[in-house]
Amino acid sequence: MIRVVRGNPTPEELAAALAVVRARAVASASGADSFGSGAPGPEQWSDPARIARRPGPRPGPRAWARTYWPG
Repeated sequence: MIRVVRGNPTPEELAAALAVVRARAVASASGADSFGSGAPGPEQWSDPARIARRPGPRPGPRAWARTYWPG
């Protein structure tokens, strides 16, 4: 059962909202990826590997000489 908590939706607005809820329920029941193809699910949003997909630039041959700044 769905209950309207605030506002006064028209029958068309209520039918549109229920159609979206029903479509999402059918998609999740069939095991389809509701986020589209290739998009990560909520369980993968905090995965650190998702942030850095490829490695950063590698240091050059004389990078060690630029790591120390005498002060």
